[in-house]
Amino acid sequence: MRVLKDLLRDGKFRFGFTVICILLFLAILSFFSPYDPTKWNIFPRDLPPSFQHILGTNSKGQDVFWEATFAIRNSLIISVIAALFSRIIAIIVGLVAGYLGGRVDRFLMSISDSFLILPLLPILILISSLIKGHLSLFSLGILLGIFGWPWDARLIRAQVLSLREREFTYTSILSGYSTINLVIKEYLPFVLPLVFSTVINNMGWSIGLEVTLSILGLSNLAIPTLGTTLHWAINYQAMLLGIWWWLLTPIVISVLLFISLYLLSVSISEYSDPRTRIQRIGIAKE
Repeated sequence: MRVLKDLLRDGKFRFGFTVICILLFLAILSFFSPYDPTKWNIFPRDLPPSFQHILGTNSKGQDVFWEATFAIRNSLIISVIAALFSRIIAIIVGLVAGYLGGRVDRFLMSISDSFLILPLLPILILISSLIKGHLSLFSLGILLGIFGWPWDARLIRAQVLSLREREFTYTSILSGYSTINLVIKEYLPFVLPLVFSTVINNMGWSIGLEVTLSILGLSNLAIPTLGTTLHWAINYQAMLLGIWWWLLTPIVISVLLFISLYLLSVSISEYSDPRTRIQRIGIAKE
């Protein structure tokens, strides 16, 4: 709670946190939707926003507001799955490579470098086109997570390389600590702030790729997400037909989501930086 109070003093964090809370509320609201988001022609098509339909209806005969709540929920689920799966890989690779060094380090970093230089979008387009009919929220999240760990693994490795040369490492080894205990009990607490900040970045990255793949029609278009909502709006030429509320809703939500995640990441990174922490202590004393 103290950390949250300190972070809330930062205007960037307050804005990002407020937007995320609102979007999470809308995502939770989807569980109470009176309509099935996969069914078409429930309402008259292309109705403008009104008291009955807050954000109007689309050309599929669906309520745009309730469709947006499902889209937010599903996009967040994909991003969380991708972020968690890629963090697991990044932590394991970074800790092992940084602590063991030598051939293990060179082998793992060569794999990481190979992933970094791969043309990611063409590869994802190819894989998605091959398994398009079998893509679920979970499988899409795992697919994105497979490609989302290399850079963060290198950051964790660099942190561990620095920790390995400190006195407490030698003290722990002389005290009989096993490698697993040393890495988990001594190194992991130093690495976790870095992991938390990269989680937020990875969530934004995953949502961006999901939107890109969906607009190209390479995800499961029956599942409402921010990307598939944009796909259908573009496919039905919502802009040309003047159905602006259908197209504008996922665009505004996506922009707000990206901005809030970015601001949260910047704020948490600044908070966890020892230099800014010293500055905050100095200001507090004054």
